[in-house]
Amino acid sequence: MSAISLDHVSKHWGSMRAVDDVSLTAEEGALLVLLGPSGCGKSTTLRLIAGLEQPDSGAISIGGKDVTNLTSAQRKISMVFQSYALFPHLSVAENIVFGLRVRRVPRAERDERLKRVADIVGLSHLLERKPSQLSGGQRQRVALGRAIISEARVCLMDEPLSNLDAKLRHEMRTEIRSLQQRLGMTMVYVTHDQTEAMTMADRVVLMRDGRIEQNGTPEELYNRPATAFTARFIGTPPMNLIASGEQLIGIRPEHVRVVSHDGHPARVKAVEHLGADSIILCELDGQPVSVRQEGFSKSQPGDGIRLAWDAGFEHRFEKTSERRIEFAAGETRKVEAV
Repeated sequence: MSAISLDHVSKHWGSMRAVDDVSLTAEEGALLVLLGPSGCGKSTTLRLIAGLEQPDSGAISIGGKDVTNLTSAQRKISMVFQSYALFPHLSVAENIVFGLRVRRVPRAERDERLKRVADIVGLSHLLERKPSQLSGGQRQRVALGRAIISEARVCLMDEPLSNLDAKLRHEMRTEIRSLQQRLGMTMVYVTHDQTEAMTMADRVVLMRDGRIEQNGTPEELYNRPATAFTARFIGTPPMNLIASGEQLIGIRPEHVRVVSHDGHPARVKAVEHLGADSIILCELDGQPVSVRQEGFSKSQPGDGIRLAWDAGFEHRFEKTSERRIEFAAGETRKVEAV
């Protein structure tokens, strides 16, 4: 059974289509990520699921029940906002267990769940402090703990790690995913960070201008992007897209190699050394191309080099529509984005 389902849902702000005819499902016990750039409609979609906004059209169901006209409280979900939304006069412990107290959960159970959650989010030594005595990252962890402790079957998260440093973001990604799987919780997670999406999600919904650009597993979005937009958005560095006649040829930086002869002549513009590998930023026929090389590259800005790749690694898109082109038995056909 689908834990969450949106059926042709739209939300307009005047003439702006914040969410435009969106249909999607989140299977029970899965982690679905809404991914996309700022203003693409992902947070508005989350707020519609949460009941914080009402759709102009379409229907929303949770656990097989139509909740389109129900309040947030009636939907029995938990949520982590991008802002901390903490009670300044309550301690960390009191903020985390606040919802349990309102629901009159017995004290012993509250204490047990508080200890477990405080360990998970790394706040065991800060339970007596007030929010004003915490760093931004610590406050966000309190908000995470408050959502986790409710053990609701559906949890919605709106960029919950945006205020954490890189190391803690990595740790919390692992902890959130582990907890979600252990509890069998259905989670919808909003982010603009493709690393979070690719490492955490069972399924990624990439949004653009209020609509779904592509809906699939992380592997599908990376290895079979349905549009050039998906190809550009997924991957670090993103896929190279080289204009060729009426098509765009896409090739991942890790599939481009520097060769001593043959290949395409290119000029090195810059080199980024990342430790385990290097990114060589080049210009090929006036178009930018990135090359990922293992180790420390000896290329220097201004160097003339030659680039090659195997045709089997190429992705092709129509230049005008930017839709993916598939080849079969000598013919071509378009693959529509979901």
